[in-house]
Amino acid sequence: MVPPAGEDEDFFPQKKTVARKKKGGGEEERTRAGGGGRKEVRVPIWWVKTLVGVVLLLPVALVLTQAFFASLTAAASDQRFWLTDEFWFFSAGAIFWLLLFFTLPRPMWFYVFGHEATHAVFVKLTGGEIHGCRVSSKGGYILANKVNTLIALAPYFVPFYTVLVLFSYGFFSLFFDTDPYYRFFWGAVGFTWAFHFSFTCLMLPKRQSDLSYGGHFFSLLVIYIANILVLSLVLFACPHSVGLADFFWKIVHYAGEFSSLFLRVVKGSF
Repeated sequence: MVPPAGEDEDFFPQKKTVARKKKGGGEEERTRAGGGGRKEVRVPIWWVKTLVGVVLLLPVALVLTQAFFASLTAAASDQRFWLTDEFWFFSAGAIFWLLLFFTLPRPMWFYVFGHEATHAVFVKLTGGEIHGCRVSSKGGYILANKVNTLIALAPYFVPFYTVLVLFSYGFFSLFFDTDPYYRFFWGAVGFTWAFHFSFTCLMLPKRQSDLSYGGHFFSLLVIYIANILVLSLVLFACPHSVGLADFFWKIVHYAGEFSSLFLRVVKGSF
């Protein structure tokens, strides 16, 4: 988690929480100017974000899911991308990691490091400053002077080690012929993406405080949508797969179907 500077939020349940401090001690109260000391009515931000999730993000999640699986089906049946080396090496890397995940002690320190590093990168990308950090096999945190939805949720949809593999391969390709290692590159992508996916599924049910920033419903929808988009990018990168334009028009098609269904439901209820 990335709490404001000087505050520590739980990231894992085992961690100790440092209480928030408020100016003047005790609970802060706001009153309206000239309002005779009446308390100001404040709507919790997570209420607003939950409403946004139901009205906007849930339809987006449904449409993107339909578009992704339609694209995957088309690529498998029409383009036969599942016969490519990229697909098989990606799958082999992912299966190899899952075997390790379920049979050997889990490398929690590496996950925590990638998680907190992702927080830190997004703090810097959004103009924030980092004042401290902690990483251990039992949990971690960074202290920063700002937090927002992107910073809080980025580790759950940005596969940190996969990004490292991509940048490393791209960097070395500037100086060396990396074509002989192309298949192993896809194996490493599959291995690291499965690492990200398995730990994300493991940690999400454990009451992560990252999700409480915008409410659990809103946060889970954002994480789901972002991961669908990441998987779509991986699909586009495979040869003999669907293109970005095809995916876009599938989104338009399913968005139109959803809108028509919604209008029929609304008209039928009046």
